[in-house]
Amino acid sequence: MNIVFYGLVLASFLSALLFSTPAEVGKAALDSAKSAVELAIGLVGYIALFLGLMKVVEEAGGLRFMARLIQPVLVRLFPDVPPDHPAMGAMVMNLAANALGLGNAATPFGLKAMKELNELNAEKGTATNAMVLFLAINTSGLALLPTGIIGLRALNGSADPAAIFPTTLMATGISTACGIIGAILLSRLPFFRSAPAQVEADLAVRQARQVSTSFVGDVLPLAAFLGLLFGLVAVVYRFGEAASAWILPGLILLMLTVGVVRGVKVYEVFVVGAREGFALAVGIIPYLVAILSAVGMLRKSGGLEAVTGFLGQFTGPLGLPAEALPLALLRPLSGSGSFGITAELVQTHGPDSYVGNLVSTMNGSTETTFYVLAVYFGSVGVTRLRHAVPAGLFADLMGVVGSVLAVSWLLGR
Repeated sequence: MNIVFYGLVLASFLSALLFSTPAEVGKAALDSAKSAVELAIGLVGYIALFLGLMKVVEEAGGLRFMARLIQPVLVRLFPDVPPDHPAMGAMVMNLAANALGLGNAATPFGLKAMKELNELNAEKGTATNAMVLFLAINTSGLALLPTGIIGLRALNGSADPAAIFPTTLMATGISTACGIIGAILLSRLPFFRSAPAQVEADLAVRQARQVSTSFVGDVLPLAAFLGLLFGLVAVVYRFGEAASAWILPGLILLMLTVGVVRGVKVYEVFVVGAREGFALAVGIIPYLVAILSAVGMLRKSGGLEAVTGFLGQFTGPLGLPAEALPLALLRPLSGSGSFGITAELVQTHGPDSYVGNLVSTMNGSTETTFYVLAVYFGSVGVTRLRHAVPAGLFADLMGVVGSVLAVSWLLGR
């Protein structure tokens, strides 16, 4: 993030020499810093609301429910990990937390999973196939509820803030599927192949493991859940805003109802989650000030317009306008930076415009690849990443492609 921030400011300074004036660029930095604080303050209520609701779902056992749903899939995606190994349980909880939008809960589970996967690593310091696949799924941004982006759209006056719910489902599904396929295929290339010692260790695990499948207990619940998600997308495609307008109030009622049925003290638990959301919203102010000031300078200098204008000639006809290119380029590098750009684009073009819908979907359907790689691999001392970077970037690219397809198909241009 240091390099990204400094690079944006340096590019702004150099671009000002060619396309603009220093006075305009300096004023843009001040105006953008003010806008960043106003944006963060406006988001406090929305973030508090959603984190309060998610806390109720978590206390009601929603995290454990999601974990049971995805475990049958994970035990087959990771044949090199014993089904009863602690790594499997940590991975299940991490992905379930991410899917529910509980990022704060997902990270500790992810670090635990990486530590346990490293116990199975026959070549310390080198990423195993299981590690890379786990990271690829994380960087693909598998998420079922883009709460932060929905709040941002509501703040900017969207007529239907939850309209991106089905588009994000579709885009993140494409991104995750492609991340998994990319990680598996890349692992088979000679350049990325595992060391002989690791191959022998993985083979021993595969020969020793036994995985049984219960259709009623494993396959049927997951199939029913996926069927509901696909059904939701189909309903929104068929009925448009008349259907998507019910998503947000329906979700709020459903989440609170789950808490009531499970005996959760919904008010008290909601307040605890909302308090965490308040602290989170205030905590992002410095990051938004930094990145929005730098982006504002670069935009006013004319440098960003020059680059995206050139690339937009080729991506525009494909459904990716030049205005959305900065987000596509920055998303793998910085989460706060990409959120800042998304906020700026939504404010500039409107939350319900094609650009507004597209960047909202893009931001909610992928993760910050290099941050995830640095944190997770750094926690266990992995320095030889093998195919982790290309697998993660491939998932990011397909997340952009999936966003264009989803928004064009479900919301129109």
